[in-house]
Amino acid sequence: MDGINPLFAFALTALIIEITPGPNMTYLAALSLSSGMRTGFAAVAGIALGLATYGVIAALGLAAVIDGSPVLYGILRWGGVAYLLWLAWETWSSERETSPDATDGPDGEPWIAFRRALITNWLNPKAAVFYVAVLPEFIRPGAGSVMSQTLTLSAVYVAVATLIHSGIVLLAGSLQSKIATPDKRRTVRRLLALALVAIAIWFALTTGHA
Repeated sequence: MDGINPLFAFALTALIIEITPGPNMTYLAALSLSSGMRTGFAAVAGIALGLATYGVIAALGLAAVIDGSPVLYGILRWGGVAYLLWLAWETWSSERETSPDATDGPDGEPWIAFRRALITNWLNPKAAVFYVAVLPEFIRPGAGSVMSQTLTLSAVYVAVATLIHSGIVLLAGSLQSKIATPDKRRTVRRLLALALVAIAIWFALTTGHA
């Protein structure tokens, strides 16, 4: 990375990481297709706050504690898996979106979507690992305190992630009118439930400590 501005290099790294398909991408696409852009953007805000929280935790040095503690890491990991499976069941079993007066199911409430996205990212130990394994590589001696650099890089990461996630919401939300009938909404919501199960499995398989 010599000769390259550290912030630019980090932003490029964050971009590559975020355009790689993952659980946030899958969830946002399915949610926005099912419930629209307003709900999708609420989830984007929840994800951003979750990632920013880990940035502050990393600046305080606690991310390394989480990564180094099998107990804390395991609690976050399996708590996240259980939460995703619970969301999948609730999404599958809800029928409110099929009534003539209803436009959305449980995720249709923007506040609920925000809260769910926030909690899911809080329960993702890989976010802590990112701040421990990747971010420190871009800390430069003499460029300011480690805390200030960590907070700056965290803000860059959250900004890049939010930009990518917003693009997904815009794309998927623009297709929502294609599923305007109750039967189609039910189908999409059940596909969302299956996507959440797949995300939970992905989460369990990829967040284990080596």
